[in-house]
Amino acid sequence: MIRNPILPGFNPDPSICRVGADYYIATSTFEWYPGVQIHHSRDLVNWTLVRRPLERQSQLDMRGNPDSCGIWAPCLSYADGQFWLVYTDVKRFDGNFKDAHNYIVTAPSIEAQWSDPVYVNSSGFDPSLFHDDDGRKWFVNMQWNHRTESYGGSPKSPAFDGILLQEWDPLAKALTGPIKNIFAGSPLGLVEGPHLFKKNGWYYLTTAEGGTGYDHAVTMARSRRIEGPYEMHPNMHLITSKDHPGAVLQRAGHGQYVETPEGEAYHTHLCGRPLPPKRRCTLGRETSLQKCSWRDDDWLYLENGTCVPDVDVPGLFGAAPVEKPMRSEYSFDGTALPADFQWLRTPEPQRIVNLTDRPGHLRLIGRESIGSWFEQALVARRQEHHSFRAETVIEFSPDTYQQVAGLTHYYNRHKFHALAVTLHETLGRCVTILSCNGDYPNGRLIFPAESGVAIAAEGRVQLAMEIRENDLQFFWQTEGKGAWQPIGPVLDAGMISDEGGRGEHGSFTGAFAGLFAFDTSGRGKVADFDWFNYEEL
Repeated sequence: MIRNPILPGFNPDPSICRVGADYYIATSTFEWYPGVQIHHSRDLVNWTLVRRPLERQSQLDMRGNPDSCGIWAPCLSYADGQFWLVYTDVKRFDGNFKDAHNYIVTAPSIEAQWSDPVYVNSSGFDPSLFHDDDGRKWFVNMQWNHRTESYGGSPKSPAFDGILLQEWDPLAKALTGPIKNIFAGSPLGLVEGPHLFKKNGWYYLTTAEGGTGYDHAVTMARSRRIEGPYEMHPNMHLITSKDHPGAVLQRAGHGQYVETPEGEAYHTHLCGRPLPPKRRCTLGRETSLQKCSWRDDDWLYLENGTCVPDVDVPGLFGAAPVEKPMRSEYSFDGTALPADFQWLRTPEPQRIVNLTDRPGHLRLIGRESIGSWFEQALVARRQEHHSFRAETVIEFSPDTYQQVAGLTHYYNRHKFHALAVTLHETLGRCVTILSCNGDYPNGRLIFPAESGVAIAAEGRVQLAMEIRENDLQFFWQTEGKGAWQPIGPVLDAGMISDEGGRGEHGSFTGAFAGLFAFDTSGRGKVADFDWFNYEEL
C-alpha cells in the first residue's frame, strides 16, 4: 500500500513524471533556496530527495522576494532525451499585482547540472509544458488579471482569468503563434495549476481550483482539440475534500496524472492534515498520490469511487515501505549542508554559512535580522511530524544585544519562535526567546521569557524545543552541567502553520526547525553549531 502523504511536510504542487521505471516528483520551494525539490521512486511507495536544480545565481535570485513568493508550481517532464523543468519566480504577493516570471531549464538527467533559464512569459503563474505526440510543444499557464481583487467581487474570482495556451518553439526558445484562453474554470473559481495530457484521442486538462485552502480541488476537463472547447468532467472535480470536513487529507488539489508502464493510473495532489481545535495545518501542504481508473466513458475517476482522497492507496505489486528512523542526527562533518537543509532567498550562501573554517561545525555568519527578505543566516529542515524534538549545541560570544543566535521553529518573518543566546546589559550573556505571533504586516516581536536567563560568560550551550501538536516548549542547559531547564511559557506552535496569523490564503509554505544567527550591528558575528538532532515524538 501507498501511505499518504508520500512526501510529508512542506512539499506542495506536486508535478509527477515517469521515465521508464523511474518516477520523479517536483514540488514548490517558494522562498527557500536552492529552488524546486525533486524526489525519486521506483515503487511509488518510497521516495528519496535527489535534487534541487535551481542552485546558482544565474538561475535564481530571490533576495527581496516577499514571504510565500519565489518558486511556485514547477512542472517536470521528459522529452527529446532530456528533462524539462518549468517554473515561476513570483516577485510580489500582496495587492493587485503578482509579477510572476516563467522560465524553462533543461538537463540530460535529474542529477546533472541544469541549464541557465530561458525566459518564457509573465502573464500568470503555474506554468506547464506539454509535449504532444506530433512533436509540437505547448505552454499553458493561468492568466492573472490585476484589475480586480483575488478573493472577492463578482464573478467569484476575477483575478484568475482562465488558462492560456501558446505553442513553444524549442529551436527558437520562444513562444510562437496566437495566445488562446482555453479554459475559464468551473463555478468553483480560482482556476490555476494547469496540466495537459493526451489519451485515446482526447486532450485532458487538469487544473487546481477553489484556492489552496479547504475548498481546494482538482478539476478535470477534456477536448478533441488542444485549443478546446473543453467539456467538464461528469463530477466536475476529480479530487477534493471540500465537502468532507472529516476526511484525514484536507485541502486536496493541484496535482498531475501519471501512468505506470503497465497502464495503471495515478494522480498526485497536495493536501493538508489539520490539527484540532483550530484546523491549522502545522506541516504545511504535503504531497499525496491516489490510485485512479478509467471508465467506459473515457473519464478518469478515483479508484475508491468517490472524489475524496484516501490515506492508504493500492500500490505496485511487491512494493513495501521502508521504515524511516525516528531520529535524524546531523554532525556537520562534511563540506556541504546536509541534504535536508535549505536557506532563504540568497544565491550566495557563502556569505551566511560556512562548514570549512572550523571543520565539524556549522558556522553561521550573522547578517540581517531573522525578519529580513534579503540576507539572513538561517538554515533549517522541514517539520515532518506533528510532534517532534529538536536539539543543538552552540558556541557564541556576543558583545552586544544586536548579536543573536540560536534555535528556531520558523515559518516566515511574522510567524516564528526562537530560542536565542545574546547579550543583556545587566544579565550579561543570556538565553532568551524571540517570538512573532502572526503580526502581519508589522512583524513585531514579543519576548515571552522577558530579558531571559543569565548564563556563563563562556562555554557551549545546548538548546532544545519540543513541539507537541499545538504546543511548544523551549529548553536549555550548559553543556555537561545539570539537566535540561525549561524557559518561558508554553508557546503556540499552531501559529507556525499555513492558517496561523493571516489565515489559510495569507501564506502557504510550511514549518521548519533550524538554526539562525543575526548581527544587526553589521559586524558579521559568527555562531558555531557542533550538531543538530531532530526526533519524532
